[in-house]
Parts: sequence; structure tokens; C-alpha cells
Amino acid sequence: MIRQLRAWARTHTERSRYSPVGIAFHWVMAFLVMAQLGWGYYTSWLPAGGDKLYAYQVHSAVGLPILLLAIARFGWRLMIPGPKNDADSQGWQTWVAYLIHYIFYIAFFGLPLSGWVMWSSIAEPGPLYLAGIVPWPKLPFDQMPLTLRWQIMGLAESVHQMLVITLLFVIPLHVAAALKHHFWDRHDVLRGMLPEIPDAQDPRGGQPHTPREPRIPGEKAPG
Repeated sequence: MIRQLRAWARTHTERSRYSPVGIAFHWVMAFLVMAQLGWGYYTSWLPAGGDKLYAYQVHSAVGLPILLLAIARFGWRLMIPGPKNDADSQGWQTWVAYLIHYIFYIAFFGLPLSGWVMWSSIAEPGPLYLAGIVPWPKLPFDQMPLTLRWQIMGLAESVHQMLVITLLFVIPLHVAAALKHHFWDRHDVLRGMLPEIPDAQDPRGGQPHTPREPRIPGEKAPG
């Protein structure tokens, strides 16, 4: 099964493209994470009460699928390596890209896990539901002393906030780097993560992909 999946994925990665499954993981998780950041900011401004509790329930209902998607995406990436593209030989820029990639994975796991800990540690905030439908168990903190549970919640909340701040920093870097590689360097990174356009419908008319040659220090720009 894995052999057939890898053979199928190679039909895409050999053309410097991610597989349709990898593309779906990327954009679905990107949408959910951005929605969570916006909803979390909105929730933080609500006064204590029923509306705030409901907003937290919605936040947790979306956060839990992100955890499952992160697990599935990590497993998929272990089975199906990504493609080699033009940006893979850019020296320090490539290392920074890998570092940001790892930071994203830490956030994808750390944010829902810390949220799960926060929800499980406080006194009866209500049931947890995956996607608002499937019941989700709490972590076994019920028998712990209340003071210890509040300490656990405080630590989890600090981790949660730190990871949110980290995402607010690395997401613009990630987007800016993708746009820079696409429009300035003319690399195939962004193109490989977008749905494929058949050549007959490609507005570029099937022109070959040509990366921009790196400038040599001191060399005059052409023209």
C-alpha cells in the first residue's frame, strides 16, 4: 500500500509539485489556523459569561481537528517526502525555511494539546467535542488538588500564548518568503503547492519555468 502511494506521489514530486493530499493538508490547516487565531482574538475580548464560554467551545471544537490533521500530516510526510524545488539550494534561506517548517509543526501540536490541558484542568467548563459533534475525553486531572490543577492550567496557558505569538511572527515570514520566491526568484515553490492548471488552460501558454539567475556581487543589472 505504501509502495503504491509513494509511486503515485512521485508522479507529482518528480515535477516539483506536492501531491494533492499534501496540498490539501497545507491549505485546510492554513485556513483552520488562521480562523483559530482570529476567533481566539475575538474570544479574548468577550466579557465573562455564556457567550465567552460558547466561544471557547467553538475554539476547542476547531482546535481538536487541527491536532488530528497535524498527526495525519506528519505521518503522510514521513511516508511521502516532499518534492525537490528551486529553493532547496539557497543556503541559509533553505535552513531558515526548514526551521520555520519545524516551528509550524511544534505549533500545530502544541496549541491544541495545551488547549486540551487548559480545558481539562479547570472545573467543569463543559464537555469537549471534536468538530462540535464527536465527544472528546478530558485529561485525567479530576483527582488532583485544585491548586495543582490551576498551576497546570497557568503553565498550559503560557505555552498556548507563546505559541500564538510565535505563529503571528512566523506566518508573515512564511508568506513573504513564498511570494519572494515566486515573484522575484521565479522559483517553483508556490506553484508546486497550488492546484495544478492543465497546460491547455494555463494562461502562461505553456512557457517553460525559468528561475531568475542569482546576481553576482558588483555585477551591473542587465539593461
